[in-house]
Amino acid sequence: MDKSNEKDNSKYAVVMEKIVKRFPGVLANDHVDLFVKRGEIHAIVGENGAGKTTLMNQLYGLIKSDSGKIYVNGVETRIENPNDAINAKIGMVHQHFMLVNRLSVVENIVLGMEPVRGPFFARDSACKQINELSKKFGLFVDPDAIIEDLPVGIQQRVEIIKVLYRGAEILILDEPTAVLTPQETEELFEILRALKAQGKTVIFITHKLHEVMAITDSVTVMRLGKVTGVVKTSDTNPRELARMMVGRDVLLRVEKGSAKIGKEIFRVENLHVNENRGLEAVKGLNFSVKRGEIVGIAGVAGNGQSELIEAITGLRKVEEGRVIFKGVNITNFSPKRRRDMGMSHIPEDRLKHGLVLDFPLYYNFILGKHDNPRFCDGEFLRLIDIKRFSDELVKRFDVRPPIINLLGENLSGGNQQKVIIAREFSFNPDFIAISQPTRGLDIGAIEFIHKTIISMRDQGVGMLLISMELEEIFSLSDRILVMYEGQIMGEVTPQKTTTEEVGLMMAGHKLEDLRTQEA
Repeated sequence: MDKSNEKDNSKYAVVMEKIVKRFPGVLANDHVDLFVKRGEIHAIVGENGAGKTTLMNQLYGLIKSDSGKIYVNGVETRIENPNDAINAKIGMVHQHFMLVNRLSVVENIVLGMEPVRGPFFARDSACKQINELSKKFGLFVDPDAIIEDLPVGIQQRVEIIKVLYRGAEILILDEPTAVLTPQETEELFEILRALKAQGKTVIFITHKLHEVMAITDSVTVMRLGKVTGVVKTSDTNPRELARMMVGRDVLLRVEKGSAKIGKEIFRVENLHVNENRGLEAVKGLNFSVKRGEIVGIAGVAGNGQSELIEAITGLRKVEEGRVIFKGVNITNFSPKRRRDMGMSHIPEDRLKHGLVLDFPLYYNFILGKHDNPRFCDGEFLRLIDIKRFSDELVKRFDVRPPIINLLGENLSGGNQQKVIIAREFSFNPDFIAISQPTRGLDIGAIEFIHKTIISMRDQGVGMLLISMELEEIFSLSDRILVMYEGQIMGEVTPQKTTTEEVGLMMAGHKLEDLRTQEA
């Protein structure tokens, strides 16, 4: 970007100039410049910890900058809290929606800015305004619907209407497609195009490079708190963006050969599992996994996947049906007994079920295997052997920093995940239940973890993979099962299906019905 453009801030909807933000021990934003033109869709991309969400939280007033200036439509603007941002016509749609589940759509949208008639809430006036906004931007919602009854794609529309209702001309969307089906993602993109056509400016935080290419006009790339590139989307490609994000060439597609599939290692029969409120979450599932294959389960979050994997690994009670491992009915076995038989588990919540955060890495590396004779001599741990083992894993799995005395809480999310994967893969399992292996990780860590998973498959390990990332399911799986409301809508292979077909199954359409319609 040339200097003449930099000086004329009036050309831009947003200019953030020399922004610095420090947290204890971390320089999150290091003299960052951001230029966003009016009426464009502008992506901010970068690895985890690159500083992109921190930067946007300053633009929306959730945190204060240590130094630097913000210009909105050419005017220097002090933004010290979200009210300042709203007054500057800036709105933010967070990755985790800020909605009150038991209230209606209209009540959520106008909350804090309710139109009144005398002492009473003017509901009809609010509904009229919402319907006008819905029609103008293609954001069709039922104002009287209750939030908890709506799918996540519609809840996201409510969030967007909420910021538009408050007069936003500049919209910040943080990882907006993280919980959407492919169809809902395309619907969101149509909405963003409509917003752009009406003169709105959209800032789009994402780590999905194919989405950057599909919807944005320009891109700011961040790495380690600094801007490493600003490009027009039409002048770049995913490989170049990945290189700017990571600082080296990155393998964007998983390279894998044909699976050498062996005998059945794992099976569930007529499996029924309840969720925490006692309602049925898994409704009579039947499927199997063979040695040397990856069976992927696709589905939008909240359709029984978490309950399924907890039942498989012994963390949740099975109400009905059987779990068979190596030909043995393990339905009522403890998690420890399953691990001793050769089952590993990479949990979806690495902080809750994967690590003890205030333990050093060398203890985390042996969790669940601490009574192994290799690490335990009667009542005492063999610390020298444990540390030697941990040093080997740190090197093999590229854990950074490679300090085994470091507490688990002091690692980044990607390196915490590497510790879990190193532990679970290092004891030569026969079957691994993997849930959300790359959730929240940057592109470099994702590449490493995908290679490791394929390597284990090629060694004859059977794997069940649950992921909300459809691209990940397609890249890694040899077979794909699609779950919706606790049931399997169909089984396909990645080579003989499409993201559209899988997306429709994720929304509740059975495969046989879809293919009957096609015929």
